Amino acid sequence: MKNGKPSDVVDEMNQAWKRERPDLDPSALGVVGRVIVLAQHLERSVDSALTPFGLSLGQFDILATLRRQGPEGKMTPTNLMKSVLLSSGGMTNRIDRLEQNGLIRREEDPADRRGVVVGLTKKGCELIDRATEARFSEAMESLPPLKREEMKNLAEYLRRWLLTFE
Repeated sequence: MKNGKPSDVVDEMNQAWKRERPDLDPSALGVVGRVIVLAQHLERSVDSALTPFGLSLGQFDILATLRRQGPEGKMTPTNLMKSVLLSSGGMTNRIDRLEQNGLIRREEDPADRRGVVVGLTKKGCELIDRATEARFSEAMESLPPLKREEMKNLAEYLRRWLLTFE
């Protein structure tokens, strides 16, 4: 309890830093530290929602990115890699596994005979549609208990912050 408000792990950490290193200002961790801790909680929640579908978050991201391209969801591996922010090695590994599971297929790129496109199979499209419903439901359940206007403001503040990195 601090100033009549419940304290969290970040408050406790900052108090310890103030005691041990009074020459440093840990106040930025009040935001950054909480975002990191929240991200860890949210990733665990997403993983729990995707486990029944046999998908990791990385696999979900690839399938969802393809699904947003339409029911057949086709993209070049390079464009797909840029969309999900993966290295080429990580992308190849995930594409291989998704292909082995019959969720995607590689085809000749009609725009470039030397290239390939990755597309969803019918099985992949059906799976990602079901998994997306669970993912959206999980996201809704993970939202903080804020009023509509507070939620709008939070989304805008986070957007502005994210844009500083892009």
